[in-house]
Amino acid sequence: MGIYTAPYVLAYKVAGGSLNTYLTLSSGTYNTVVQEWDKCGGASKTAVTVTVSGGTSTVPASNHVFLLVEENHSYSSVIGSSSMPYLNSLASKYGLETQYYADTHPSIGNYFMLTTGAIITNNDGMCSTISNDNIVRHLLTAGKTWKSYAESLPYVGYTGCVSGAYAKRHNPLAFFSDVANSSEKNNLVPFTQFSKDLVNNALPNFSFIVPNLNDDAHDGTLTQADNWLKTNIAPLLSNATFQKDGLLIIVFDESTDSDTAHGGGHVAALVIGPRVKAGSKSATVYQHQNTLKTVMQALGVKTFPGAASSAPPLGGMF
Repeated sequence: MGIYTAPYVLAYKVAGGSLNTYLTLSSGTYNTVVQEWDKCGGASKTAVTVTVSGGTSTVPASNHVFLLVEENHSYSSVIGSSSMPYLNSLASKYGLETQYYADTHPSIGNYFMLTTGAIITNNDGMCSTISNDNIVRHLLTAGKTWKSYAESLPYVGYTGCVSGAYAKRHNPLAFFSDVANSSEKNNLVPFTQFSKDLVNNALPNFSFIVPNLNDDAHDGTLTQADNWLKTNIAPLLSNATFQKDGLLIIVFDESTDSDTAHGGGHVAALVIGPRVKAGSKSATVYQHQNTLKTVMQALGVKTFPGAASSAPPLGGMF
């Protein structure tokens, strides 16, 4: 029996000829027969079992995982864009998922997929508390800490719908009954707290980062969003704690409304951290449930909500 890493290519060679690809195998166990010919034309057959593992989807353990969501732009308008030089520098230096697709339109269903493994609703105006299974529930069960750092959040624990440039629909953790109906809501903090926690080595295991409507490319420009990233994310990446084992995923929630491929269209997703292969690119199709699985698996959580249970983590990056 042989153990190989997916995708594994089974090949054959015609006597006196060249090697030819016969079949590409995904993860799994396969029974097959190998036939060999000697120079005199005699043949022998051997039954073999080939086990193909999903080794490319292994996510390194991390004590600090960060998820930052940008808004409403297609992959082609972001990657290679002169309007986002900082983001593109990160895409070149770290990992880029080249075939990443949002799950739906409009925004709110994608934010829920990123945190519950389900779309739940496509009503961007929804503001009510929900009791669906979610990332916070699993983090708490696993003994992990978390915070949502939301720019323009008016005060700690705010669960209202809108306040200035802050929108609850971009801060899905504020919807969860596990949060809104308990002291966990004190982990909903203004983004001004992020730099303080970074300097004081007080960052939680999981950080959900929420730029406001002007800085996430929803109402503002891509240039404005890129400048915000450079100002606020560069200090994180240079921080000694992050450099040890940190993992940051930056992803756009959805593409333009006209792009409905895989539900929500083709978007940019970057995987950033010291254990990410430099300049790596993956052409595997992934969606928000894969990001949710990656975040939780990196933190060592063993159970997952919704579609994250069966989704593989983002692969080809580590």
